[in-house]
Amino acid sequence: MNIWGHRGAYSSAPENTLVGFQMAVQMGADGVELDIQLTKDGEVVVIHDETVDRTSNGQGWIKDFTLAEIKKLNFNKMGRTEPLFMEVPTLAEVLELLNPTGLSINIELKTGVIPYEGIEHMALQLVGKYGMADRVIWSSFNHYSVQKIKQLEPSSRTALLCGGGIWVTGEQCEKVGAEALHPSVHMLRYPPLVEDCRKRGILVRPWTVTSEDDLKLARDLGVDTVMVNRIDWAKGVLAHGN
Repeated sequence: MNIWGHRGAYSSAPENTLVGFQMAVQMGADGVELDIQLTKDGEVVVIHDETVDRTSNGQGWIKDFTLAEIKKLNFNKMGRTEPLFMEVPTLAEVLELLNPTGLSINIELKTGVIPYEGIEHMALQLVGKYGMADRVIWSSFNHYSVQKIKQLEPSSRTALLCGGGIWVTGEQCEKVGAEALHPSVHMLRYPPLVEDCRKRGILVRPWTVTSEDDLKLARDLGVDTVMVNRIDWAKGVLAHGN
């Protein structure tokens, strides 16, 4: 079972930062999960929320900042890791950092609130530029975005995200050509979900696994990958369990 760092090394460094992704590499993660949005001037940046309020010292919608403007904000808001100032990275910067590592990269298209026009095409171009298409998995709660990725590049690997009481089935994944389902971890406790996906050849990669019980359940169910906040903890639990 693979271990992917949720937004980098979420518990050890500010989320979706170059420092966090580098730390995930050092901790021995098999991959990382990240989120992308578009700036006012059409640059693909790696950040989870549609606004900068929670993770930076600024305020406002990402769509209202140019790249130069958003780069002035500090995304090491709590100052718990060196360096004390961290920029929001562009997708290009993250791909350049991770290119030599061999890690899998789950790119979540954050188009559920703001349907950023053209973000799928821009992100695909960047991944192609770095020759990393075979290592990228595209996911979104907006399943139209997942379909758009497939239309633009049929060989792309995609996954449907679900959670928050909204369920998605293996059959729905099949209909849009998605190879995987990324459910909230609590959904693993409904046995037919994983069973159905397995019968259909749909991979299951739950997010975000934070308890030992859930981690062991995921292992016992034979899921492909778990997304975790604490990479070193997850590796330790699984090693001890074996």
